[in-house]
Amino acid sequence: MIIRNLSEYLNGCTNYTELRTQRNLDQRIVMLNGNMVQNSKEEKSGVSARVRCNGSWGFASATDMDEETIKAVIESANNNANLLGSKISKNSEGFSVFEDSVEKDLSTKKRRSTQSEVMGFLKEVDEYIDKKYTDLSSRTVVLSTLDMEKNLITSQGASAYTFTPRSFVYIAMKIEKNGEVTEVGGLVGDAGQFEDNFESTEKIFEKIDETYEHLKKKCDGVFAEAGLKECILDADLAGILAHEAIGHTTEADIVLGGSVAGDYLNEKVASELITLVDFANTALGKQCPIPIYIDDEGVTAKDVTIIEDGVLKSFMHNRDSANYFDVEATGNGRAYQFNDEPLIRMRNTAILPGKSKLEDMIASIEDGYYLIKPSNGQADSTSEFMFGVTLGYEIKNGKLGRAIKDTTISGVAFDVLKTVTMVSDDMSWSAAGMCGKKQPIPVGMGGPAIKCKINIGGR
Repeated sequence: MIIRNLSEYLNGCTNYTELRTQRNLDQRIVMLNGNMVQNSKEEKSGVSARVRCNGSWGFASATDMDEETIKAVIESANNNANLLGSKISKNSEGFSVFEDSVEKDLSTKKRRSTQSEVMGFLKEVDEYIDKKYTDLSSRTVVLSTLDMEKNLITSQGASAYTFTPRSFVYIAMKIEKNGEVTEVGGLVGDAGQFEDNFESTEKIFEKIDETYEHLKKKCDGVFAEAGLKECILDADLAGILAHEAIGHTTEADIVLGGSVAGDYLNEKVASELITLVDFANTALGKQCPIPIYIDDEGVTAKDVTIIEDGVLKSFMHNRDSANYFDVEATGNGRAYQFNDEPLIRMRNTAILPGKSKLEDMIASIEDGYYLIKPSNGQADSTSEFMFGVTLGYEIKNGKLGRAIKDTTISGVAFDVLKTVTMVSDDMSWSAAGMCGKKQPIPVGMGGPAIKCKINIGGR
């Protein structure tokens, strides 16, 4: 457990101060062909303080959370801030006051499962695959969980206690045919602890059956025809495009570093069908996968409409960038571990649903592709990107055709979004994202399917 009562430690602070205690608990269990090959649990906890003097920040942290250590961490952060503030005086005007308080404990209210019960659950999943699908060359079952518990208080009076868990079971299956190995994976899980997401194996069995059907079709699949093609990007691919290729370019620190988005504010950057939002905690009446109510700088979190009806409207900010741009901070300052300083990070980034039905979108394409599952990829500050695609199908004469082999998509995201002509009316979220930007952090990604023109790789 982390220290909850922190207010006494900020008495008498002359500089603005943030004090945070935090505990992260990661668990990962991997079963390969029925054998457990990984069973790890890692806990990291401690305290950190961040102090501001003359526009400069001082930071310090420690793994212990006793009274003496907390006081020493605050003193060290204060000394660092005073030293930097005396050497480099930055603009410190307009430093907004945030005084909100929130407590959001999303830990399970159910009885916690024992390690033996968790292992029995995973074994049942593995045995289902083994007995039902005997033609597999390999099967993998992975449980991944992350509990993030934070307690923050600032000298302005803001405070936040949050317990934000997530848990997933990932299934990967392979078939070897004619000397070629084909693989397809599936994911089940959401925000919440193991007990909340896995009361039974029913949903996992459904995902296994669905994944196997895709795998069999992919085994007999064909290579995509390379070139600029009319494609439908399903929610997972549209989500990663929105996050990696657009979202990062509109984080204010990346803008200040020369991102192309810095030149596009209030200009049309996408089809008028595209509205892209970084949601703080609630989207379309439902709690987001990674709900942020107060960020790790004590700022009240609010939604950021990045693109509205095709026009670039705003950037995501922390305290400093908001001060620089003379706008309100948006609550995007987030830190992963107790010893990490907050950076400008996305929270739950998604394109809003449109009015089209997916079946109508497919029917509208004579010769193209329906792309479903992404793999790793990369994007830069120009919004140029390349992502892997591990699951997709041909579209011929308005109907789904053969599955395709692994391929890639690439382009300049802002250009791709200008070609969007249809957006589906449904919405799909994933809480499984882990964004890397100096430090990893959980993010939510999602959205509808979009119809666009995009470069696809071939053989």
